[in-house]
Amino acid sequence: MCEETIRTSTEAAPLLLLPGLMCDQRIWAPQLAAFPGARSAAYGDADSLAEMARRALAAAPPRFSLAGHSMGGRVALEVWRQAPERVERFAIFSTGVHGLRPGEPDKRHALLEIGRSQGFEALIEAWLPPMIGPDQRDNKPLVEEMWQMCRDAGFDGCERQITALLNRPEVESLLPSITCPTLVGVGRDDAWAPPAQHEPIAAAVPGATLEIFEHCGHMAPVEAPDAFNAALERWLAREPAHV
Repeated sequence: MCEETIRTSTEAAPLLLLPGLMCDQRIWAPQLAAFPGARSAAYGDADSLAEMARRALAAAPPRFSLAGHSMGGRVALEVWRQAPERVERFAIFSTGVHGLRPGEPDKRHALLEIGRSQGFEALIEAWLPPMIGPDQRDNKPLVEEMWQMCRDAGFDGCERQITALLNRPEVESLLPSITCPTLVGVGRDDAWAPPAQHEPIAAAVPGATLEIFEHCGHMAPVEAPDAFNAALERWLAREPAHV
């Protein structure tokens, strides 16, 4: 974890951080520690991406720099759809913009069935380990923190978020409309949302920067905190393109 506070431009709007599936503020712990004024959104019992975005906006400052991880990247796009004038900078990590792919509903329902039939710990065991890159799987404090975060999300919370993902709206058409400084990032070893999935996302947003974080998987904010925070610092230093 990176504990040193990063000093960014006083002009940068505060960071609003959007967590992904079964994640909470702990996925953003290194960023919350490093960037003054940063806050992580909570979705409560929302079961749609649009409602998650509304709740994030309701608790956000009037203007903010927006960063979403995994499912939170899709929530970030809903925030942009609902209130682009409030977003000074836009960043998404370890995510996707595609619609439902063949077999995806069956796979997600199968994961939920593991939770129903074998217990929530078995669901986490099936889902979480592949999300962590091979270079970090022996990092016991990190792995246990991610396990506890998932446990605290609970089966009901997981089911609501999977429902939201299975009913996600089209977002690819939003990408060319993003007119503020944009960062797209991904772990080199992300098996769920690999770098090749992020290249066309960055290419579709005018002027977007693509960052690939070495030696980490899907949980990049905590797996590679120093490189991740350095990328955020560069992004926050960019001049906003709109007001």
